[in-house]
Amino acid sequence: MGTAVQGPKPDPIRRAVLRAIEIGYRHFDTAAHYETEAPIGEAAAEAVRSGAVASRDELFITSKLWCSDAHRDRVVPALRQSLRNLQMEYVDLYLVHWPVSMKPGRFKAPFTAEDFVPFDMRAVWEAMEECHRLGLAKAIGVANFSCKKLETLLSFATIPPTVNQVEVNPVWQQRKLREFCRGKGIQLCAYSPLGAKGTHWGSDAVMDAGVLQEIAASRGKSVAQVCLRWVYEQGDCLIVKSFDEARMRENLEVDGWELTEEERLRIAEIPQRKINLGKRYVSEHGPYKSLEELWDGEI
Repeated sequence: MGTAVQGPKPDPIRRAVLRAIEIGYRHFDTAAHYETEAPIGEAAAEAVRSGAVASRDELFITSKLWCSDAHRDRVVPALRQSLRNLQMEYVDLYLVHWPVSMKPGRFKAPFTAEDFVPFDMRAVWEAMEECHRLGLAKAIGVANFSCKKLETLLSFATIPPTVNQVEVNPVWQQRKLREFCRGKGIQLCAYSPLGAKGTHWGSDAVMDAGVLQEIAASRGKSVAQVCLRWVYEQGDCLIVKSFDEARMRENLEVDGWELTEEERLRIAEIPQRKINLGKRYVSEHGPYKSLEELWDGEI
């Protein structure tokens, strides 16, 4: 269950996460940038008290290092702050949110060219490895990394990334990146599997895709279920996001059925385009002067 939400106050988030735990969710994805760590921590503690789970160890919590803390001396303190927010001793997975560094203190968009500084991948990753060695993060990984950036990271990492969390959906299928990650033992984790419709950067291209609507109608499923089942069949970790209980339950119903080979082939033919381009991290005066540089041409 993802918690990158715009608008909701902490208490509705806490209630939604607690209800999600009660109906079967166990993996919760948050980030310093989302400002949802505290309500997740409160919901987790409440779930333990109520007996919905026996202990915090039954939950898998992912959080992320924000760009303004992507500096060697700020990584461990940033994770310690996230753990205070979560009221936890460790996270199961800690990710570098973007291959981007900003000046300390820059949390809110819009960002200007002056906010960006060069990304010292080696220094940041060495500090991430320290988070793991200290037991603050059971596993470490990255998000929004291209094949080329992963190749660079793997060239010096003592502890290789466990996960690369990226946009994956039928409109942006990530075949090249998935093959690369599979070959390197990196788990791909899919965010925005439904195209993030309704967000400031999302698109209705996934939910309104005719092929997906036809498959859903013929199978008696929702378009969302077809999308999620497709991602699941790729072997990717899934992050879904809804605070509506009916949809939360619906999003869990990806087991016990399969897409047919014909349906998979039809989905494979959907024209591809990346939805979350990350334009806010591109500046002619910053480290990434174009989208091509940010994504290393993999768009």
